[in-house]
Amino acid sequence: MVVVLGAYLLAFGAAWVVIVVSPPSWHPLLAAFVADVVATLVVFALSMAFDNASLYDPYWSVAPPVVAAWWVAVAGSGDTVRQVLVVGLISVWAVRLTGNWAYGWTGLHKVDWRYDQLRVTRGRVPWWVVNLGGIQLMPTVVVYIGLLSVWPALAGSRPFGLLDVVATLVTAGAIALEAVADLQLHRFAAAAANRGRILATGVWRRTRHPNYLGEIALWWGLWLFGLAAAPSWWWTGVGPLAMVVLFKTASIPLMDRRSLERRSGYADHMREVPALLPRLRGPHRQLTAPNATEHH
Repeated sequence: MVVVLGAYLLAFGAAWVVIVVSPPSWHPLLAAFVADVVATLVVFALSMAFDNASLYDPYWSVAPPVVAAWWVAVAGSGDTVRQVLVVGLISVWAVRLTGNWAYGWTGLHKVDWRYDQLRVTRGRVPWWVVNLGGIQLMPTVVVYIGLLSVWPALAGSRPFGLLDVVATLVTAGAIALEAVADLQLHRFAAAAANRGRILATGVWRRTRHPNYLGEIALWWGLWLFGLAAAPSWWWTGVGPLAMVVLFKTASIPLMDRRSLERRSGYADHMREVPALLPRLRGPHRQLTAPNATEHH
């Protein structure tokens, strides 16, 4: 953990240098993006030095509150209530999600199985290219696109209103869903009696990937804040749309494919339980194949 903390201190130190030396003509969106990429490059370099691409994993949740806090500092305007809510909700989400990562982090010997798979199946593409482009830069860019709506949410001049209330409920509900899903998963996996079974109770009874559903909903909630503050920035909806594409085309298929290969009965589970949007009724029976765990 000391290595991880040191890596992120170096990364955000480099990002701060970018902010300090950036030309005054740069919009905060541009300055934040360049700093974000530079911080990612530092984490990438260290992940190569320690031969562990998972060093990047917490970046997904660590970077957004830092960016949001800086945007508040330079916004120069904006509704205070909305600013407090947006930064507060992003911070709660970040602390919880980073804590969930730390809970499962056992040291530099641990690497996400998906990265090992990419390393084996990359063909003639150099590993550093796969690591930099597919594992680190791509998520950084997707998260930054998701954050685009946070700028108008923090700098927009429209007063706090009904749409902000809806945004608060959606964002807070998304955080709660992710927290409940992870808690239920940890408790289920910790019980020896559950070995050989699929988690199909609680929120996992309604959707195969409730934590992914919560993650997507969070970014839509932040977009609603941006829409409430500055409707002309409606186009930042490209951010949550990018999240939907990422989870639907990459994360969920990878998780389901792995479970199908390793767990008998998972095909029945897929037929009974939808991937994201929940059904009103859960599965008719308790499935008995091993549980498929999730990872952000």
